[in-house]
Amino acid sequence: MNGAESLVRTLLATGIDTCFANPGTSEMHFVAALDRFPAMRCILGLHETVVTGAADGYGRIAEKPAATLLHLGPGLANGLANLHNARRARSPIVNIIGDHATYHVAYDAPLASDIVSLAKPMSHWVHSSPDSRQIAGDAARAVQAARTAPGQIASLILPADTAWGEADGPADALPIPAPSLPDTDAIAEAVRWLRSGRKVGLLIGDRALMEDGLSLAGRIVAHTGAELLAPTSVRRIQRGAGRVGLDRVPYPVDMAVKRLAHLEALILVGAAAPVAFFAYPGKPSTLAPPDAAIIPVAAPGDDLIAALTALAEATGALATPVPVRPYTPTAAPTGPITPDTAAAAVAATLPDDAIIADEGLTSSRAMAPQTADTHPHDWIQITGGAIGCGMPLALGASIAAPGRPVLCLQADGSGLYSLQALWTMAREATPVVVLIFNNRAYRILQGEMTNVGVQNPGRVFTDLFQLDRPTIDWVLLARGFGVPGERVETAEALTTALARGFASRGPYLVEALI
Repeated sequence: MNGAESLVRTLLATGIDTCFANPGTSEMHFVAALDRFPAMRCILGLHETVVTGAADGYGRIAEKPAATLLHLGPGLANGLANLHNARRARSPIVNIIGDHATYHVAYDAPLASDIVSLAKPMSHWVHSSPDSRQIAGDAARAVQAARTAPGQIASLILPADTAWGEADGPADALPIPAPSLPDTDAIAEAVRWLRSGRKVGLLIGDRALMEDGLSLAGRIVAHTGAELLAPTSVRRIQRGAGRVGLDRVPYPVDMAVKRLAHLEALILVGAAAPVAFFAYPGKPSTLAPPDAAIIPVAAPGDDLIAALTALAEATGALATPVPVRPYTPTAAPTGPITPDTAAAAVAATLPDDAIIADEGLTSSRAMAPQTADTHPHDWIQITGGAIGCGMPLALGASIAAPGRPVLCLQADGSGLYSLQALWTMAREATPVVVLIFNNRAYRILQGEMTNVGVQNPGRVFTDLFQLDRPTIDWVLLARGFGVPGERVETAEALTTALARGFASRGPYLVEALI
């Protein structure tokens, strides 16, 4: 067999059976190898930012890596923004990046670039295979790196001659390192605070936001009187009726500082101490009170369930009933579409066991509180602040969980970065409802303008934030990519449109004028 075939067989042997791809000339032998193994599902993205964003969404829901196939340095560069988000989400991904044949590099052909340097900032592991007989072993190491807790990005560079050259065979899967156990001294300090009767916050993140971690954390706060919090941006959280509810640290600095101001200690399990997204004149960069004790019990790569179990055992909380949210039906809203009425429409129509992929930005901030008591669902969202991830996340999540309904909350401005994901949704018949919040502006930037103290903006400043000359017709764009849709202007129409989209069991776009 050739190197490409040994690579595909190694990926399958190590549990990778999905490849999001945008191939080029250098990867032709890899594509030919993919064609010989139907167990590997190959999904075409029309732009690399769709490919990497979909791999991010897939990894968050499947809890295992997908592969990406990218064409040389420029193809990787096109996908870097959503690899940044994936790195912040600690999503497991194996990038296969084609390169020129090793002997062709010396000629500095037009597509030649330093792929290793391009990959390093958004990867935890980078390697260029020098020989076709080594590619299988290198692939096994890439998968091992991607699967290492809490989830990593591995980038394997595949020179064309290592793909077509002769190989010995596939490599076996390598052992995955066990996550580290929590620090016993930090556990003792956290328990001392939890027993103190003082104002303590328990900030949990990463895999502690799954149902088993939430149940343990819910017992701890119910028993001790502490407050349960999550970071502003989460890789994935399981929420809704029958699950433990919690607040996320607000995005706006003033709101976050106010929310945390009374806390005397903040215990961290799978989360970092909260910081502002940006620096603002006269406002703090760290959001917890300056005199609050910060107790880092477990980092995201540690065994978070072991950490929460230790806290629950030491505080006597294991026998405490789990304080779960009840199911509360939401009445269909009426009137104009606002963030509040849009949230009510989602809460009224969200199916059981849905997945929400959130890049609604300013328009979706009311969603979390209004959907807290709906049917059980998973929530994934933008984590690194690089806009353009919403629709690719939804696509990847749907591929990872076939049959589960997916709702994408998508701001209009950021949606234009990766609207090609609509075509792949249509091609793969994914049950994704895309809700476009069309305010015809970069509304979040208008708020940031005020936050940084800019006053009396002029025409040029204002024009750079407006998307209204000409207006963008999302329904026509969706139809051009093969996705049906409709535009709505009232809350009543939005509720009906969402219900119609979920019932369609295929991709459907709803453009809400807000």
